[in-house]
Amino acid sequence: MHWSEHAIWWHVYPLGFTGAESEALEPSAPAVPRLARLSGWLEYLRGLGCNGLALGPVFASETHGYDTVDHLRVDSRLGTEDDLRRLVDEASAQGVRVLLDGVFNHVGRGHPAFADVLAHGDASPYASWFHRKPDGEYRTFEGHHQLVALNHDEPAVADYVTEAMTYWLERGIAGWRLDAAYQVPVAFWRTVTDRVRARFPEAWLVGEVIHGDYAGFVKAGGLDSVTQYELWKALWSSLNDRNFYELSWSLDRHNALLETFAPQTFLGNHDVTRIASKLTDPRHLEHALVLLFTLGGVPSVYAGDEQAFQGVKEDRAGGDDAVRPAFPDDPAELAPYGAPVYRLHQLLIGLRRRHPWLVRARTSVTELSNTSLAYTVTDGPADGAADGARTLAVALNLADEPADLALPSGAWQQLAGSGSVRADGVGLPGAGWIVVGTEPG
Repeated sequence: MHWSEHAIWWHVYPLGFTGAESEALEPSAPAVPRLARLSGWLEYLRGLGCNGLALGPVFASETHGYDTVDHLRVDSRLGTEDDLRRLVDEASAQGVRVLLDGVFNHVGRGHPAFADVLAHGDASPYASWFHRKPDGEYRTFEGHHQLVALNHDEPAVADYVTEAMTYWLERGIAGWRLDAAYQVPVAFWRTVTDRVRARFPEAWLVGEVIHGDYAGFVKAGGLDSVTQYELWKALWSSLNDRNFYELSWSLDRHNALLETFAPQTFLGNHDVTRIASKLTDPRHLEHALVLLFTLGGVPSVYAGDEQAFQGVKEDRAGGDDAVRPAFPDDPAELAPYGAPVYRLHQLLIGLRRRHPWLVRARTSVTELSNTSLAYTVTDGPADGAADGARTLAVALNLADEPADLALPSGAWQQLAGSGSVRADGVGLPGAGWIVVGTEPG
């Protein structure tokens, strides 16, 4: 079992988390060692039950971190390379692995290679790094003028990305999240990942992919995983619409993916409205968490979601700010309203830790209506037919009225949640849920 299959990530957007300036510091300004503040949160994430720290952009950029200008230099708003290496070492000493965010689809306009192209045109040695359009402008990422797309057919670009990835792996990080991976040809990823794995075979490489052939992308690109956006959408949408049929359909696709790889699963990240704001009924936050932590995949928790932070992403300049807030210096300074949700995270992550096979568990729906869902998760085939297969069962009720849900016959014992347990099913209160197993745990 690869170490990543035991990973549960706490995802942090460092520039926002540490309250950094919205724009890069002047070159003459001293670096501000804000990354050091994250050291004080390592015990907090471990207490939550996580063992991975997934960092958003930390490299020199012009504004929000995704307009990188130097992949080998830490953004001076966050500190220096020594500050990052110290954080990685401190995390490692506590059994926490660090994942970095690599923006390799595009660069900021201030990147030295692009600046040289602007100054010298086709005479620049970097002219082939970028796509010049017939109108003289350069191709960008999804129309964002400040984000200039790299030419991934250029071998020197593959050399550059390989150098950046291996440079930080040499310094102790555990792997990479590859930003906007879906915009990059899979042949490019295969070239780079083969080179990286030749030196760092244990590195975990996860691509940001929104939709499409997830399994094909993983195989062709030489990745370990991709972001499971389809499941994310089905989770909150089915809860809001009181339509578990949508989720049931997505679980069939999720099962198929698990035959090839363990997707990165999540309820929130730095790019989307926080789950506590996304759900129209706050009671359904518990249901969402139960689903996240009982379904197959490598789960991540976006910092603040475990405290029921609110935040709505808007499609405008600065529209990400609400989901990327500054955190206090000390976890003890967090508002007390989040404590019940934090404790529920601990409970469910603890349950998952006691059943580590859930990372590859297949799901079989046993009862389904618009407002009720019961399913089993099994470490064998989805039908649970494998001899000795370990199984949990989960039941959810979105209705205000109590509900009785059938389960396969078994010596079920309550592991979490509320309701009554029978040999062939469970009874749930309104808006209730339960997790049961055949062994204490």
